[in-house]
Amino acid sequence: MFDKILIANRGEIACRVIRTCRRLGIGTVAVYSDADKDALHVEMADEAVAIGPSAASESYLVIDKIVDACRQTGAQAVHPGYGFLSERAAFAEALAAAGIVFIGPNKGAIEAMGDKITSKIKAKEAGVSTVPGSAGIIATPEEAVEIAREIGFPVMIKASAGGGGKGMRIARTESEVADGFARARSEAASSFGDDRVFIEKFIVNPRHIEIQVLGDKHGNAIFLGERECSIQRRNQKVVEEAPSPLFDQDDETRAKMGAQAVALAQAVGYDSAGTVEFVAGQDKSFYFLEMNTRLQVEHPVTELVTGVDLVEQMIRVAAGEKLQIAQEDVKLDGWAIETRLYAEDPFRGFLPSTGRLTRYQTPADEVLGGSKVRVDTGVVEGSEITLFYDPMIAKMITHAPTRLGAVHAMSEALDRTIVDGIRHNIPFLSALMAHPRWQSGNLSTNFIDEEFPDGFTGGVLDAQAKRILASVAVSAELIRADRKRKLPGQLRRDPAPVATDWVVDIAGEKLPVAIVDGQPGLPIALGLRIGDETDPVQVSADWRPGQILWSGNVGSETVSAQLRPGLNGYEISWRGVSAEVRVLLPRVAELDDLMPEKVVADTSKMLLCPMPGLVVSIEVQEGQEVQPGETLAIVEAMKMENVLRAELPLTVKSINAKKGDSLAVDAIIMEFE
Repeated sequence: MFDKILIANRGEIACRVIRTCRRLGIGTVAVYSDADKDALHVEMADEAVAIGPSAASESYLVIDKIVDACRQTGAQAVHPGYGFLSERAAFAEALAAAGIVFIGPNKGAIEAMGDKITSKIKAKEAGVSTVPGSAGIIATPEEAVEIAREIGFPVMIKASAGGGGKGMRIARTESEVADGFARARSEAASSFGDDRVFIEKFIVNPRHIEIQVLGDKHGNAIFLGERECSIQRRNQKVVEEAPSPLFDQDDETRAKMGAQAVALAQAVGYDSAGTVEFVAGQDKSFYFLEMNTRLQVEHPVTELVTGVDLVEQMIRVAAGEKLQIAQEDVKLDGWAIETRLYAEDPFRGFLPSTGRLTRYQTPADEVLGGSKVRVDTGVVEGSEITLFYDPMIAKMITHAPTRLGAVHAMSEALDRTIVDGIRHNIPFLSALMAHPRWQSGNLSTNFIDEEFPDGFTGGVLDAQAKRILASVAVSAELIRADRKRKLPGQLRRDPAPVATDWVVDIAGEKLPVAIVDGQPGLPIALGLRIGDETDPVQVSADWRPGQILWSGNVGSETVSAQLRPGLNGYEISWRGVSAEVRVLLPRVAELDDLMPEKVVADTSKMLLCPMPGLVVSIEVQEGQEVQPGETLAIVEAMKMENVLRAELPLTVKSINAKKGDSLAVDAIIMEFE
C-alpha cells in the first residue's frame, strides 16, 4: 500500500479523497492554484504544493507541474479525481515514466474508452447496443449539417473529450447544427484542450442511466448497480439517485445492463472504478452512450446503497490488490439521492454566481428522521466562489429504506442548509423534491424543460406554505415585541400588553392572524387562527432571535425554515418558497394599503450582463439593426459560453463593453434605440 498520495484536483473531490486516505493511514499531498491558496483541500492535506496561476490551463491542467509536485513531495501515486486530467492518457503515461502510480485505469483503457468515438466502436465490438451517430470526428459545419440530415433531427453535438455538460449542444434544425458545432468546439477547446466533436441521434424523452463498474489488474470485473441521472439542465446533471425508479423491482433489466457494462470493461482490460453510461427509453430499451474512465461526481449514491467505498477500491486496485468483492456479494440496500448545490441563480435562468460565502452551514453527517445525510463539500464559511472553476458548492446525499424516505430527508436537509453571500440553487432543489412528478419517479432528461418551461420562479405559495410562513413570522414578531415591552426605563410601570390580532402580509397578500392561546416569549408555544381557517394551528419551536434556522412544529408538521431580517419584516424560505413577510397591527395594515407602489426601472432597451463573466465577443456594431434571435454577445462564465440574443427587433444605440472585459452581473453591455 502507498505511503503518500497526491490528489491532482481541487474542491470537494479532493477533500473526499483525502478523507479516505486518512482512514487508510495514507499521507496526502494537495496541489493548488493562486485562486485556491486558502482552499479547504489545501488545509486538509498533510502537504500542499503551489502549481501556478488561477486559470486551470496554467495550473491543474499542466501535467509537468503535477509530476514535479510528486517529485518534490515523494508522492508514490496520484488520484486525479474527476475533470481536469482524470481522463488524459498522456497524464497516466507521464506518471508512469516518472515511476508514479496513476490511481485510475491503464493507459490503453483510457484511450479506448476515454474517447467517445473510439468507445462506441469498442462497445459495438463487445456486443453493447449503441445509439446511431457519426463514425468519426467532424471537421466542418457543412459536414456536421450533412451528417445530421442523414441521422435525422434532433441530434446531439458532443465534444469527444467532453464531460460535465461542457461542449454539448442539442440541435433541431440545420442552422442550430452549424451554430452548435461552433459553440461545442469552442467550449471543448477551452475546457479540455481538445476541440474534436461528433454527432449522434438524440433520443426523445430519454432517461440517463449509468452502471458503476469496478475492475482490478487480475482480470476481475463487477458492477455495483445503476444510477439514474435524468434530472439535467443544459446536459449538466443536477440530481442523481440509486437505484433507478425505472428498474424498481426489475432485476432482470438491471442484470442485462450490468452484464453489458462488465463485458465492455473486460474487453478493454479495465482496472479501476469507471462508469458505463446508457440512454434508456421509457420502455426500458437502452443504448450505450459513453464510458467515463474515472470516478463520477455522483459516486456517493452508489456507495450508500452498496456500502462500498469506491475511492478505497481505486487505491487498492492501483496498489495491485485483487477485488475482495464478488458479483454475488453486491446487494442494494435502500435508496440514495444526491443533489448538487451550485453557485447559480435559479431565478435568472440558473446563471452562475460568484462571491464569498459569508454564511455556510449544512446538516453534515446527521441522521434526520432515521435517514442518513452526507455532505461532500470543498468549501467552508469564508471561502470564495470564483469564475475560474465549476460552480459546485457541495453535494447533499440522503439514504433511507425507501425512495420517498430519501426524498423527504433531502427536503429537510436542504431546508437546514444555510448559504449566504452568493446566489444558489437550493430553492430550486427544494421545489423539485416537492414536485409530484419527481416524487412519482416519472423522469426523463427533459424533466426540467417540461416542468419549468418558463424558468424557475420559486416554489408554490399554496395554502400550506402560507400557513407555515405566517406561523414562523408571527412567532418571531411576538418574541421581538415581548423583548421590547420588557426594556427597562419605560414610562409605563407595567409592561404593555401584546396585541392578539395581527395582519400578516405575505408577498403582498394580507392574512388576518389571531392568537387564541399561548403567551409571547420563549420557548414558542402558540395557538394561531390564520385567515379564514376555523381550527387554530398549534405552533412550537426552540428558536432565538438572531438565529437563521427556525426549527419547530406547525400543527402536525415538522418545519425547518430560514428566517432573515428584511425591510420592515422578514425574508422567510421553506421548501423552495421564499417570500417577504411582514407582521402588522390591523390599523398599520390599513394604512399600508394606501402607500404607493414602487415603480421598477425600465431596462427593456438595455442588454444587461446576466452573470459575472468574461466577454468572449461582441457580435454587433453601433447603429446595426438586429432581429429577434440574432446573437448580440457571448459571455463566458464557469467555463460555459452563454450566447445573448435579441428578443425584439431593435437598433444598437451604443456598446459599453468589449472583448476581454470582465463584467459584473447587470452591467450594461449595450443600449438600444
